[in-house]
Amino acid sequence: MSGRADLKQRVVTRFQRYVANPLNRRLPFQTLLETTGRVSGEPRRTPVGGRRAGESFWIVSEFGYKSQYVRNIQADPRVRVRVAGSWHHGTAHLLPDDDAVARLRSLPRFNSAAVRAFGTDLLTVRVDLAD
Repeated sequence: MSGRADLKQRVVTRFQRYVANPLNRRLPFQTLLETTGRVSGEPRRTPVGGRRAGESFWIVSEFGYKSQYVRNIQADPRVRVRVAGSWHHGTAHLLPDDDAVARLRSLPRFNSAAVRAFGTDLLTVRVDLAD
């Protein structure tokens, strides 16, 4: 990753971690992805913008394998997703061969625009929902 992309990731990640995510987690209908912390073993809830399609939930990570929730998925793919206020268990799959830019066209517009604007290494994530 270039120095400029690395700086961009650090700035965006700090804003999300300390400002946007704490606020968004409190909104009752914000979509959340819950992973298990790879070091702590504690639940980690991340606001995400994605869309359910049948028995799958689709997300595009803006920082790919550097995203903390992606690193948590690599350690343990069992996740939960809160969609429209209801929690669903599932198994997450990282899809590096999927066209993430094309995938964003099928996801909510506002979030997709932000991911395209701020992202440096897009990665598609599919969660196969169990319930």
